[in-house]
Amino acid sequence: MRNHQTRRIVTGHDADGNAVILQDGPPPRVHTYGEARGTTFTELWATAAAPAPIRAGSSEPEDGPPVLPPPANGTRIRIVDFPPEDDSASVSPKEAKALFAEMGAGEASRHSGTNTRHAFMHRTESIDYGIVLDGEITLIMDIGETTVRAGDIVIQRGTNHGWANRSGKPCRVCFVLIDGVFDAKLAAL
Repeated sequence: MRNHQTRRIVTGHDADGNAVILQDGPPPRVHTYGEARGTTFTELWATAAAPAPIRAGSSEPEDGPPVLPPPANGTRIRIVDFPPEDDSASVSPKEAKALFAEMGAGEASRHSGTNTRHAFMHRTESIDYGIVLDGEITLIMDIGETTVRAGDIVIQRGTNHGWANRSGKPCRVCFVLIDGVFDAKLAAL
């Protein structure tokens, strides 16, 4: 994987309504979760309403550490850098829940102890588009799994899943998350 800084270009309007580039440079919010695992989230942008308000200024998304799900009625785009997996992926249910809680999504953790398919299985009430930019990663479901490589796109529809980087090399994925609502049957699971 290329080791480079993500460049973010934000457009907007000047006082006269002309289209302009407001920001061009590294995103201001980068956070690494899990000391041993070291998965890094680079937050690019978020919206908190649909339709999303478009203002002349940049309306930079909220400060603070990134959270896993998108805002209610909103969207989120981020780059996630997954290091190769090692023994640090073996965590207790309590540790997995604590890590998801640090990401603002403690309820997302679906770790069920020794019967789980992966320590970081989780489910969010969102539609997520995962675009593998570099490397490869394994998408693990309750039943089945598949290897996803650079150029592949995953449409994650509120399903319980985990990501395992078994490749021995870093993997970079761009995620676009869209707030969703489970139907009653899925919400009860």
